[in-house]
Amino acid sequence: MWTICVPGWSAVMVAGTLILYGTLDVAYFARMMYTVAKARYFRKKTCILDTTDVQSWCLLNDIDTLLYHMNNARYLRELDFARADFYERTGLYANIKAAGGSVLQAATTIRYRRYLKPFTKFTITSKAIYWDEKTFFMEHEFIGPSGFVHAVALCRQRIIDTSVAAIAELLLQLHCSGSCKSPPEKMPSELELWVQSNEVSSAKLRPTVALPILEPLHTGCGETIPNASE
Repeated sequence: MWTICVPGWSAVMVAGTLILYGTLDVAYFARMMYTVAKARYFRKKTCILDTTDVQSWCLLNDIDTLLYHMNNARYLRELDFARADFYERTGLYANIKAAGGSVLQAATTIRYRRYLKPFTKFTITSKAIYWDEKTFFMEHEFIGPSGFVHAVALCRQRIIDTSVAAIAELLLQLHCSGSCKSPPEKMPSELELWVQSNEVSSAKLRPTVALPILEPLHTGCGETIPNASE
């Protein structure tokens, strides 16, 4: 006669933990909840035009297969926590949701200047650099202990079912009372060129849409940068 052995609770818990970690990024969601709670209840509220910052470390689960620097994909992952802190402390996300809207990440570009070594503490700064009715642009910098900027990222968030410009204006009135600097009236030059490149890329994926005609824009250093014609 066969005897069926029922595993103890410890074995069940170990198996459940392995399944959970194998099918869900537990560390990501736990850290996101911590970041949101800290920003909401323990960090100072700030103006939408201010620069916010979060601290982080390059740990062993962040490093590349070469084992001596942070994996490039981890930079984009870290931006999620920086944006969550910014959205919570400025009240931007809460007001977008209250207006019946939602936020989607539409595009990201990042430039790596110097790698981050394992066990290096770094700071990610976040600031709004431009917005219109449906789009919100942010710039992030990864700053090392010495103050060197290791990477710079531009992010484009698409706001759905509400006007981000109206919400930003409301937040400026509520939190700044005219004491902050003026909101951006035009795109920075590097952002404008990036948006143009996105439009060209988007047009290539829609065969029925004619590609924009680009004219070279001289920089004065023998280099030319394409510029969309009017």
